[in-house]
Amino acid sequence: MQFSVLASGSSGNATYIENGEHSFLVDAGLSGRKMEELFAAIGKKMSDLDGILVTHEHSDHIKGLGIVARKHKVPIYANAKTWSAMDGLIGAVPVEQRFHFDMDTVKTFGSMDIESFAVSHDAADPMFYVFHANGRKLSLITDTGYVSDRMKGVIQASDSYVFESNHDVGMLQMGRYPWSIKRRILSDVGHVSNEDAAVAMSEVIAEKPTRIYLSHLSKDNNMKDLARMSVEQTLQSKGIITGEYVNLFDTDANIPTKLIVV
Repeated sequence: MQFSVLASGSSGNATYIENGEHSFLVDAGLSGRKMEELFAAIGKKMSDLDGILVTHEHSDHIKGLGIVARKHKVPIYANAKTWSAMDGLIGAVPVEQRFHFDMDTVKTFGSMDIESFAVSHDAADPMFYVFHANGRKLSLITDTGYVSDRMKGVIQASDSYVFESNHDVGMLQMGRYPWSIKRRILSDVGHVSNEDAAVAMSEVIAEKPTRIYLSHLSKDNNMKDLARMSVEQTLQSKGIITGEYVNLFDTDANIPTKLIVV
C-alpha cells in the first residue's frame, strides 16, 4: 500500500491511496484543474480511481468533487448526512456514482479494507478513514477538535499516519484572527493543536517503525519547524524517541508528497 498527501490545509485537502489493486482519493478540495495537476505530479490518472471518499462537506474538502467525479465517472462515497449537506454544493451527480459509506463501518474492496470513524468537527457528520491492506495500516485523521479514546482505539498501532497538527495555541491566541474564529478553532469541534496532537500520538504509537505526516498546518498560526519540534518534545517527554521508531514529516499545503510506501 502507498499514498500521497496531494494537498493539506485550509486552501484544499486531498490524499491518494492505492494498493496495486484498488486506488482511492480522500476528498477533492481543490479545483478540477488543480486536481489534474496534482495527479500528474505523482504520475497517476483520476480515471483509474475506484472512488472518492468524502470526510465532510466543507469547501476545502469538496471544491473539485463534483467536477472530478463527473468528468472521470468516479464513484463518490459519503454518509447520508454528508450527502445531504453537500448536495447543493457539488452540482448534479449521476445516481450510479452516488454511494453511501456509513459511519463506523468497514467496506471491502478486494484486498483493501476501509474503515470509517467519527471525528469532532463543525460539519454535518464528519468522519475519517483507516486503510488496511497487505498487513499494513494507514490512518488519516484531521479536522477534529480533539482525539477521543474511541478515535484512538480505531487508529491504534498504525504503520503510517496523516495526523492533524493545526496550530500553536500561543500563535493563535496572539494572532490576527477575530475572537469568534479563534474560539471555533480552539473548541471541541475545531482543530487539534500541536501539543494535543502530540499527546494523542503518544497514546496510539506502537513499538514498531512508524511514519507520521503532520498535516493541515495553519499558514497563519503555525510553522513547520515549530509543529515538528512541539511534537518531538512531547513524544520524547513520554519516552518515545523520534528517529528510532517514529519518523516525523510535515506536508506542504501546495506540494504533493511523493508516493509513500506504508
